[in-house]
Amino acid sequence: MARILRCLPLGLLALLAACGNHYEYSRASFNGPLQCAPYARERTGLKLSGSAASWWGQSSGRYAHTHMPRPGEVLVFRATSRVPSGHVSIVRRQVSDRTILVDHANWEPGRIDHAVPVTDVSARNDWTLVRVWWAPVHGLGKRAYPTYGFISSHDSDDAS
Repeated sequence: MARILRCLPLGLLALLAACGNHYEYSRASFNGPLQCAPYARERTGLKLSGSAASWWGQSSGRYAHTHMPRPGEVLVFRATSRVPSGHVSIVRRQVSDRTILVDHANWEPGRIDHAVPVTDVSARNDWTLVRVWWAPVHGLGKRAYPTYGFISSHDSDDAS
């Protein structure tokens, strides 16, 4: 019994180290060479840089901001503990009042996905809270993600 108690701290330390390594590995996979912001910039021509969440502020006064999705617009996700840099998706088409299909990179680590369903779950139907299709479960993910809205590639003078 004494031998087990002496080894217990080493076992706990090893367990904690394993948990830490798993987290770093998982986090690293989202920070690999394929990122959502460069993908969206290349596809839309928006002249924005930096983290995806910063695009909303950067685009203010330069590009139109909307809360109604249109093909080619970029849906900007806020930074959260799950997506610390935010996320951006390109609207492909609207399916219904509350569902759109998007193209985006790195929602699933290292992948570019096309025609992915995103559903508005906001109380005011203004696209400020969404759920995103998660292929591993073959359905919408359980978590809702806050968003700023949509950036149009048109100049801000064209905003409605």
